[in-house]
Amino acid sequence: MGLLACAYLTACGTLSKSQLDASDAEKQRYARRGDLQAEVDSLAQPLVTQGITPGLVVGVLLPDGRKKFYGYGIADKETGAKPDGDTVFAIGSLSKGFLGGLAALLVNEGALSWNDPLIKLLPDEKLSESAAQKITPRQLATHTSGLPRQPFPPKTLLYFIAYLFNGNNFYRQFERSYILDYLRDFEPPATPEVIYSNIGYGILGYVLERRSGQSAAALVTQKIIRPLSLTSTGYAFEHLPQGSVRAQGYAGDQPKFIRRGEPVPDWQFNDFLQSSAGMHSSAKDLLTFASAHFKGNNDRLRTALRSTLKPIWPRPARAPAIGWVVDEFPRQKITYQVGFVAGYSSYLGLDVERRIAVAVLQNSFNFNDAVGHRLLNRMAGKKDS
Repeated sequence: MGLLACAYLTACGTLSKSQLDASDAEKQRYARRGDLQAEVDSLAQPLVTQGITPGLVVGVLLPDGRKKFYGYGIADKETGAKPDGDTVFAIGSLSKGFLGGLAALLVNEGALSWNDPLIKLLPDEKLSESAAQKITPRQLATHTSGLPRQPFPPKTLLYFIAYLFNGNNFYRQFERSYILDYLRDFEPPATPEVIYSNIGYGILGYVLERRSGQSAAALVTQKIIRPLSLTSTGYAFEHLPQGSVRAQGYAGDQPKFIRRGEPVPDWQFNDFLQSSAGMHSSAKDLLTFASAHFKGNNDRLRTALRSTLKPIWPRPARAPAIGWVVDEFPRQKITYQVGFVAGYSSYLGLDVERRIAVAVLQNSFNFNDAVGHRLLNRMAGKKDS
């Protein structure tokens, strides 16, 4: 893989290797046995046994609202701590699902319109007339604005090359002033397409800040994290309740020149990108967040979250929704998010029709997150039998 291609695949994003284990034999085997523990073991344990990740947690939300958690390997080689449903991981781009939910809530409250152009929302910023001025919050939230994953000037290339050897954050130069300056001359691709954009979500967070007078992170905390009582979720681990246990991140598929299983540095995000990729959470909290899209006591929040699940560009696979991606298969539709950051990989997938969800958190950077898709598929086979 070339350096430029690798750079676009690294860190937070949707370019994972989610796959369905779609064979009828697998579905029928699970339908006959109904042994959830055995199915999770068969998918998750090999990742530890084969040395792909030091540890992982799989959380399962069942149709009746019950939650099951399965931990494998270790959360931290130094302490020997075992991961469980309460263990905290950096979740990278799963943060975007929370920001997208916040934007939908503000739209429903009348504080924001999905279709207002940036020239209206950021009137005092200098934006390219032919492109940036016309970008809307809906386009930012669905990766359809034409903005790239991130700008790629020479400094970013140098930071990325260094990252391959030392694991340090190569997004650190993308401050708000840098991105706003980039928008002055921005021109989108000639043909409209879905382009995953970390900076697009940074801009969305800035828009929400300008509309509300509060940071996007503060708003997510106020309007989503606290109402759902997500006690292990936040933008800084040190601000989580005392006694929280955090998994140590390790090298996996990336960084390329750090041996797999070696510890890697944490990534600290600036205020501009924090709400795009800087969140920490646990499997337990992620399943509570997933469940809130199906039911809950807060009707306003549930309605807003539910609205984020609808794709705006219908297509069989990877259709963009608000902070989510939708894959449609012959017998199942899976709505999901993935995140890759520092030494962590995360997955949260929903089967909305069956009201089931799966969270998978690894303390190693690995692009292949097929465990979540495959488990949802097998659960659907049981449900449909």
